[in-house]
Order: sequence, then structure tokens, then C-alpha cells
Amino acid sequence: MTPWDTSCPDWETRLRDGRSLVPDLPLFAGEADMGVALFDEIRLPDVPGNPRLGDASGQWFRDLVRAVFGSWDPVNRVRMIRDFFALVPKGSSKTTYSAALMLVAMLMNYRPRATALFIGETQAVADRAYEQAVGMIEESPDLRRRFKPRDYDKTIEDLVTKSEIMIASFDLKILTGAMALIFVLLDELHLLGKRAHTSRVLRQIRGGLDKTEEGVLVITTTQSDEAPAGAFKSELKFVRNVRDGVYRGKVIRPTLPLLYELPREIATLTREERRANVEPRWMNPEHWPMVMPNINRPITVASMLAEFSSEREKGAEAVQIWASQHLNIEIGTGTADDGWSAADLWDQQVVETLDLESLLARCEVVTMGADGGGRDDLLGFSVIGREKETRHWLSWSYGWADPIVLERRKDIAGHLEDFEKEGSFRILDIGAAHADLASYAARVVDSGLLPAENAVGVDPNRAGVLFEFLFGAGVTDEQLRRLLQGPALAPAVYGIDIKLAQGTFWHADQALMSWCVGNAKVEQRGNADMITKQVAGRAKIDPLIALLQAGILMSWNPVSSRKNLDAFLAKPVMVV
Repeated sequence: MTPWDTSCPDWETRLRDGRSLVPDLPLFAGEADMGVALFDEIRLPDVPGNPRLGDASGQWFRDLVRAVFGSWDPVNRVRMIRDFFALVPKGSSKTTYSAALMLVAMLMNYRPRATALFIGETQAVADRAYEQAVGMIEESPDLRRRFKPRDYDKTIEDLVTKSEIMIASFDLKILTGAMALIFVLLDELHLLGKRAHTSRVLRQIRGGLDKTEEGVLVITTTQSDEAPAGAFKSELKFVRNVRDGVYRGKVIRPTLPLLYELPREIATLTREERRANVEPRWMNPEHWPMVMPNINRPITVASMLAEFSSEREKGAEAVQIWASQHLNIEIGTGTADDGWSAADLWDQQVVETLDLESLLARCEVVTMGADGGGRDDLLGFSVIGREKETRHWLSWSYGWADPIVLERRKDIAGHLEDFEKEGSFRILDIGAAHADLASYAARVVDSGLLPAENAVGVDPNRAGVLFEFLFGAGVTDEQLRRLLQGPALAPAVYGIDIKLAQGTFWHADQALMSWCVGNAKVEQRGNADMITKQVAGRAKIDPLIALLQAGILMSWNPVSSRKNLDAFLAKPVMVV
């Protein structure tokens, strides 16, 4: 059977016109109509008058219901779409609607003793879903005869098929005993994506669903309130590619994305607009209904505008978090009132093919910076080169962490694992990490592009071991420059910002550095703007500190030792 094309390349036009994001699909009408009819008859338990979902729910979810059940071929017993991914903002009633969807899935189920799962990020979310489902059952005599809730383990038994809906918070052990999975609903993946084992659990879930021909996974989530990480980042990238038709004609897992994101020209600014401090177009409330599929049920533009105005008074960081949750605006490098102004321009100055070897080949002189602390800190390394003809600065960076960081800093573990996958980071024990850094430093030393003096910047605090490895890599004492964090690095904070604005600073395409730049906080002391690890707090910036150290030394207009030697050899020899 020919796979369905679930791409929706005209999604921006559909959003502007207020049309469904479900592309034109050859749904099996009987299954689709039955699923929607059952969904429509379920009543809301916590709304005055207990209205039917057919009257009270947003059309966006009814479109999802139709696609979920209409993608099942009852004759050939084939599910044409296995995964559904809905990205919707807060206020879309997705938890309540999802509870109803689970009940419909059980009503449509024919398999005896099967299992359906609702997985929430926290116990509170799971409890909310369970209470809504039980409330819906209590509002219908037919559902009361069909289902038996068990409060002690948050399970709902189907008395006809002996199947069960299990509602639980996220746990690596959730699949224990769930052999015949027919339906899984995963709520708030953006929160689960920060956990180290989410990708593994998703593989287990999909493996369990693939054991039944009708198995289906539905993911509902809002955007992350920080830069996407872990499983959420990878899943979001995949479904965006599906939506945009990147995989058209390729064999992939059958997936339908429903992504309520503002059109690109509204959600983002060009480099020139950022430099001119143009206000983002998404701040105009006229655009908001495009990504509010549940508008007026009960959230309104007026109520959102009041909340937005309050958040705006708190500063740029509060506005970005609000926009991520209510308008699905993705946070990239992110800037706050006390953030580094260079963050606005950082992602615009990328050289996608730049790596250490190409940097060394393109540059006439390079400087290095290194920064690290204890075992629960990151180790950062950066190289800045001055390009031969343009004199533009090119930078490449790397980072390391001891495995203990993943345990002590669980809030950033997902990010670090992402960086390791992209190849800009390694998780090694602290000794091996220093040795790995030294191997990169040795490659730079061997290039002959380092100045004879002031070539490598290092904060001397807690850097004794780092010094040993740098010396072992061939760095001389004359080349090593001890640079304390704080005022000593302030000129680089200003300088790199200006060079980014001028278009004369370029860097490798590394999510590691976008994250570090976004984490940077600026503290003003006297006339100096300073970026330090102490100001940044738990948000790690060690590779950025290494970059600033290399930047200071490059600003001193160095000449490589190779060039110095060539100049020396070219001088005429005086014969006495």
C-alpha cells in the first residue's frame, strides 16, 4: 500500500487563512466519522452545564481525532499514520481533550486485554488527566457501564475488552508489563526532553506500539521555555522536516505534524532588523490567533494582551518565556535585560563548514583560550584565527564534562548530550578531558600559527593541571598569558560584539556556543561590562570564557611565530 504524504508545505498560508493544518489525506471515512462522533458526545466535567465536546472543543483537536482514527484501514488492518505530533500553545485544553481521546481510543478498540498509556511530565499532570477522564465517565451513563476507574493506581478498566488505560507520570519503568500497547499519549514532551532517558523511553514506546498493527503514538506539547534540548529537540526537527516535505519520497515512520507556529517572517527578524532594534512582528496581537486554535475557549486575545503587558514590564527574558508558552516562539540564543548584546547577532555569523583544520588553513595567526574548574564544571577550549586576506576573525570551540556533571547538573544534561552528538563536546573523566584538550592544543602548536608570546589565555585560578597539559602540548611559558576573569576580559566583550555587528567575526556552526552565548550575563563595574561564570550562575559558559580569552590576545594584533621566523631568516646576514 502506498504511504501517505503527510507533508503540509502550505502551512503558513493555512494559518493565515484559519484553515486546518491536516493536509488533504484519503482518510477512511467510516473510522474517522465514528471517532469524531464518539468524541463529540463526551461531556466536559468541569465546565458549567457540562457541554458536549462537539459544542465546546476547538476544531483543531477534532481534526486530530479525525486523522487519528481515519488513518486506520479496517479492511487491510493497516495503520497509515503511526505518530501524531501536536505543538500547541498554553490554553489549548490539550490535557482535557487528550483524556477524552483516550476514552474514544478504548471505545474503538477491539483487542482484548490491551494497554493504553497516558504519560504526563509530573504527577500533577497525570492526576489532572485521570480526574478529567473519570469526570467524563461519571457524566455519561453509557461510559459508567463501560469503564471502571481505579483511583489507587490511576487506571481505568474497560469492562468489555478487559483492556486498561494507565495514567502515570514519566518514569523509565512505565512500560513494565505493557506488552500489547495500542495507544500512547505523551504530554509536554518539551519538559520530558530535558531528561537523559527520554529518547530511550520513546524507542521503547514505539517498539511496544509496533507489536500491534493498530498501535499509535500521540505527542502533545507546548514549545520549550528555553532552547530546545534532548528528545524534544530531535523530535521537533524531524516533524518540521516532515511538514516541510523534506522526506517526501523517502521511507520514514508515518508521522503527521500539527505545528501551530507563526509564519517565519512573523516569528523571526533578519540580521539587519536585529541590528536596527526593530520590534519583532510577533508582538502584534493581530497575529496571535493564527497559533491559538482554542481561541475564546475560554482564553481571549484581550486576556493574553493584559498578561503580555505585565510580562513586558519584567524585561526581555520574561517576554521570551511568555512568547514561548503562548505563541510557540522558539528560544534560540535568548537574550535577557542583563544578557550579552552580542547574542542577538551570534547565530547570523555562522560558517557551516568551519572546523579546526579549515580555520588553521585559512588563517595567518591564531590565539587560544582555555577555561575550566572542578569536576562538576565544564572545560572549555576556543581558537580564534585572523583570516589571511580579509583579516576577519574566525573561531572554533570545544567543550568537555566529567560524567559527574550529568548527575549533579541534571537541568543541563540534555543539552550536553546534544552537544556531544553534534561533535562539539565530549563527556570524559576529568583527566581524559584535559588530555583531549591538550591534543587539540598540540595541533595548533604544530601549525606554527601561534605568536611567540601571549598566545594562550588562561584564568590561573584552579588551573594548575591545565597548565601542565598545555605545557605538555608544546605551549611555552612565554606563550601562556594569565588572564583573570572580569575587567581583563571586558575589551573582548565589547570587541566581539562590535565585530559581530560589523560582519567581521565568524564562527563554526556549533549549538554548544549558541547555548553558552545565550547563557552569558553582563555585570557592569565602573565603566566595564564583564561576563564571568559567577554572574552566569548555574548556566555554564566556560567555552565562551575561553573564547573571550583568545579574543583579548587576538586584539593585540599578534604575528605568528612562523611569520616571525620567516622574517628573521629573510634578513641579510652581516659578514664580519
